[in-house]
Amino acid sequence: MDKKRTCRLIRSSRTYHGKQGLDYAEAISKESVDAQGICMHLLTIPPGKRAKAHLHQDHETAIYMLHGKSAMWYGENLELHMELDVGDFLYIPAGMPHLPYNPSETEPCTALIARTDPNEQESVLLLSELEAAWQKDQLLAD
Repeated sequence: MDKKRTCRLIRSSRTYHGKQGLDYAEAISKESVDAQGICMHLLTIPPGKRAKAHLHQDHETAIYMLHGKSAMWYGENLELHMELDVGDFLYIPAGMPHLPYNPSETEPCTALIARTDPNEQESVLLLSELEAAWQKDQLLAD
């Protein structure tokens, strides 16, 4: 047995700012425990805030809503929409463009997130052209 590899308890006290524009509570990752195939962290989206349009190349994502309500634009052109409530599970396939946000103007929302990429940010690909098109569409809709 590899003496370096053992069970590790993480009491999350550190956060990091992700490329997506949100702050994550550090938990299980290559960086924190030398994970080989999974990354798990906690995300709280402040009221009225959102991530940048992005995808995770070659890595799947699983999400469990712990608190509040979240919503997400997704699809090749962010043309699809869904809302998540407390207790909902969400699967995002590898390579799927998405833009999560908190629709509440008063309450934060919190989710537990796991990805098949052990690195916290390596597979994040920002989609600036999709972001610009989405923002333009949102302005036209208002």
